Amino acid sequence: MSTLTPSTVRRRKTPPPDRPRRPGRRPRAALAAPRPPVGPALPRPQLLGLLVFLVGPLGFAVVLSFMRWDGLGDSAWVGLDNFRALLTDPEFGRAVWNTVKIGLITVPGGLALALLIALALHNVRGRTLYRVVYFLPVVTSSVAVSVIWQMILGGGADGILNGTVHDLLGITLPDWLADPDWVVLAVGVVTIWSSLGLNVVIFLAGLSTVPPNLLEAARIDGAGPWQTLRSVTLPLLSPTVFFTVVVSVISSFQAFDLVYVLVNPDHNEGAQTIVYKVYQQGFREFHFGLSSAAALLLLLMTLLVTAVQFKAQKRFVHYES
Repeated sequence: MSTLTPSTVRRRKTPPPDRPRRPGRRPRAALAAPRPPVGPALPRPQLLGLLVFLVGPLGFAVVLSFMRWDGLGDSAWVGLDNFRALLTDPEFGRAVWNTVKIGLITVPGGLALALLIALALHNVRGRTLYRVVYFLPVVTSSVAVSVIWQMILGGGADGILNGTVHDLLGITLPDWLADPDWVVLAVGVVTIWSSLGLNVVIFLAGLSTVPPNLLEAARIDGAGPWQTLRSVTLPLLSPTVFFTVVVSVISSFQAFDLVYVLVNPDHNEGAQTIVYKVYQQGFREFHFGLSSAAALLLLLMTLLVTAVQFKAQKRFVHYES
């Protein structure tokens, strides 16, 4: 039998009493328990919206492009007849050419003008105010822009622009919105004006990334403003230029709302674009098969041009290492 000694008593410690648990505090074992992953569930609403509003309608349009359907009656499978009808239709060919002409006017003209303005505003005090002023047409409704320019360019000899020029200089200008030979130029000018602010802001952001030490080194080496722009600024700005070119080309292919309100292509075939033919075939004549086929041709045309641009950018775009 063991005897209790004072040393044994000191070695045997009484366990501390349980501390009262604070209200609302979870036990340590519960905190360490694994929780179900939340990350994979977060993009599900966005993926559902993408599937319902983009992938689903795109797939339906692709199927519909091979059918004949008026939206209410029975549909019939016609294969490639819709595409043959569009490719042999002179009106659709004219719409394609009008779309290309709008792009040839707006892309180089708009980007060159935006770059010049951005270079002029880059080192100017209060350029934030200029950014706001130039960006106002971008946030203005395209319908409002079209109505304003319709008042300026329309009306023939009694319009604001034509009447003012005739009264001051005695020069008779063409009817910009009614003459098929000049309507594309008028649409291009209005498109450049309405999108100029966005391109200016993008170029100003690109110019702010050009290292000042390279510009200073070019000046020390005796390079003039033109040589500095050509050899230093533009190569470093080439990624921004490439981005604006791709976006501007895609935007020119989608020209519709400004053209529709400004010119009313129903009465002027010189202003009809591909998107207008999609609208006309689908929502005017209820030929949804032809409308879907035209939209699919526009998609293929946009993808082809964009692929060529991405292929060419390997030679002309310089990324800073």
